[in-house]
Amino acid sequence: MTDPQQPTSRRAARDAASAPRGHDGGTRTGGSGDGGPPRVRIGLIAAALAVVFLLLGTGAVFAGMAVGKKNVAALTPTGTATNTPTRDLPGDVVAAAVIPTCSISKLVSAGALKKLYGSVINSSTGGSLYAKLDGDAQPPASGEKVLTAAAAIAKLGPNFRITTKVVDGVTPGSITLVGEGDATLSSGASNVYPGAPTMANLAAKTLAAYNSAHPGVPITQLVLDASYWDPGDNWDSTVPRTEQTGGYLSETTALQVDGDRANPKAQISPRGTDPVMHAGHAFVAALGLPGISIITGQEENGAPTLASVQSQSVSVLARQMLLNSDNTLAEMLARIVSVKEALGGSSASLTQAIPTALTKYGLDTADISVQDGSGESNGNAITPLFMAKFMGLVSQGKNGLQYVAAGLPIAGKSGSLLTRFTGANASAVGKVHAKPGFIASAYSLSGYVTAKDGTKEAFAFFAVGSGIGASANPALDSLATAVYQCGANLTSN
Repeated sequence: MTDPQQPTSRRAARDAASAPRGHDGGTRTGGSGDGGPPRVRIGLIAAALAVVFLLLGTGAVFAGMAVGKKNVAALTPTGTATNTPTRDLPGDVVAAAVIPTCSISKLVSAGALKKLYGSVINSSTGGSLYAKLDGDAQPPASGEKVLTAAAAIAKLGPNFRITTKVVDGVTPGSITLVGEGDATLSSGASNVYPGAPTMANLAAKTLAAYNSAHPGVPITQLVLDASYWDPGDNWDSTVPRTEQTGGYLSETTALQVDGDRANPKAQISPRGTDPVMHAGHAFVAALGLPGISIITGQEENGAPTLASVQSQSVSVLARQMLLNSDNTLAEMLARIVSVKEALGGSSASLTQAIPTALTKYGLDTADISVQDGSGESNGNAITPLFMAKFMGLVSQGKNGLQYVAAGLPIAGKSGSLLTRFTGANASAVGKVHAKPGFIASAYSLSGYVTAKDGTKEAFAFFAVGSGIGASANPALDSLATAVYQCGANLTSN
């Protein structure tokens, strides 16, 4: 049998050997289950733990000292590389952006505007400040005249003058009156075109030269030559004839007088149905030879010129056209541009002639569609963005466009904007330079302004829709006034 008082394993033997002893070397009794008294055992454990924490604390202190030494080394310019990690920094510092808050959303939704297409740009930077369907091409109405004026300046030059001449005939007693597109030629002392050449002056020169060349041979026949372009191609079928009878546009013939007005001194006056013959009768009256016959035809090749008169320069004509929104002048200038581009001067050729001339100014004209020179046709289609960009160029007054800028009406001050920008819009009087326009289906206002905060801005607003009327004008004025007031703070929201 195994004695329960004797150790039965090696662990028991170790426990017995390590049991604490008294001063007499005897073994203490009454211990715990592990063979030792509880109080002494807890003390030993606490002491051991204290030693461990002491060692750990000491190690942490030394570790901290080591890290501290590394940090000091990293901050000390020793010229040696360190292991201190670096933080990545952004390549570009992003500046704080100003969020625009000046909204024109209520003005845009005005019922009088029907459907609005618009663009406002910073004309100094080209950046967009406002856009609403700005890439959709729409009829610009008389805004088209700005493009026609610029095309004439580009192709003809600002100093170009339109000549009307009289050449000798092969048949004795015959002379030929040749027109080259000057609608300003006056039948009397004056008309709506200040400084225009007169039939009286041309007749006096003609009589002097003819009598010198053919003494004793009376003038018996006058031939009228309007073949600078096809005289039968004188009206765009997309333009209603009411524009003619209402006094806004004459038939576009290369020979005419006073813009074929019934009243030469009235800007808006009914136009006739045969401007070429009207001019012939005016010349016969100036010659003082009422009995001579008048026929249409062409000048003889190589026939000597007896006399001529010239219009004012294209820069002046462009200004007159823009200020008074003169449709006849616009159509005449457009046809002359076509002739000078060797396109024949036809109505159909304007689709190519005007955009081609405008390429001088550096804008892409591929997406614009030109039907006529005046904007009377609803077949013209220009995007508001293109128009705003072009007005931005006009505002800079370079490359000949200063002559276009000089012709733009000024809000409340001149031309077709003289009586506009009243009431709440009066703050923009004298500030907005723009070309207004209207046809049956569209009203427009395109121009530029130096805003109240100094921002240079160009804009184009086209209001389009069935039943649109004159109430669109003050609504468009309000938009232009808001552009002036908001400046760089303008928002599309």
